[in-house]
Amino acid sequence: MTSDAVEVLRLGDHAVAEYAWRPPLPTSLAPRPYLHPIRTLGGTTVTELMPASHRHHLGVSVAVAEVDKHNFWGGRTFIPGHGPAWLDNQGSQEHARWLRRTPTRLSHTLRWNTIDGAPLLSERREISARLLGPDVWALEFGFTLTNVAGQELPIRSPAAHGRIGAGFGGFFWRAPFGDCRITAETGTGTDAVHGRAARWLSVAGPGWTLVFLGADAATRADRWFVRTRDYLGIGSSLAWEQPLRLEPGSVLHRRIVTVIADGDLPSGQAAAYADDLAS
Repeated sequence: MTSDAVEVLRLGDHAVAEYAWRPPLPTSLAPRPYLHPIRTLGGTTVTELMPASHRHHLGVSVAVAEVDKHNFWGGRTFIPGHGPAWLDNQGSQEHARWLRRTPTRLSHTLRWNTIDGAPLLSERREISARLLGPDVWALEFGFTLTNVAGQELPIRSPAAHGRIGAGFGGFFWRAPFGDCRITAETGTGTDAVHGRAARWLSVAGPGWTLVFLGADAATRADRWFVRTRDYLGIGSSLAWEQPLRLEPGSVLHRRIVTVIADGDLPSGQAAAYADDLAS
């Protein structure tokens, strides 16, 4: 990857995240910008990129399993009655124009194109870093999608096709795999939050904690996807059992704030961040 295709977010002397905004990726991975590595202020990396299990997981990105039968997730596509299959339907998210580039804030526009180059969505993306304490910072990730296809665009997850529990698609974070503790306002453990809407979700690994917050009402209404078997992945789902249908010219907006901490944050502190950082 060329150095001019990466922007670095910094808080003081700390390089807390790197944003690959024009990555040279194969079509099979549904090429798209991503954040990796993301680090705690103590220097621990809390993302994974193209791991052996699910190579199409790219750190932190916006990845959608299906937009009008086009795959913006990468890898195989789930076909009802058949299962996952390789299709020539992977789309790409392409940088269009920078709006802002500073050490703590990035903003740009993107185009979501089919494998044949036809535009489906335009996007405005805002990413920013904020210091919360000596060992805690927050990553804000907002995106606005506009239907430019001239026709209705149904957004689906495999769960919308009947694959139980596979409601992924939207903001997605691939974290380092290993022992972890999942806590949310809905309870403790994966089953307490997977497939549910919750104001906050905490994932504690060895020496680090991530707290995910839906930062506006629309995002808080979305369900969380959480997987701890085989890999550790956390996502805010745009569509679970039912498709999300975007009419021509219509817009959707989502905003996630992730608190990134060294050490183990108590659940009370996670709830406090939800009160302070969500609008």
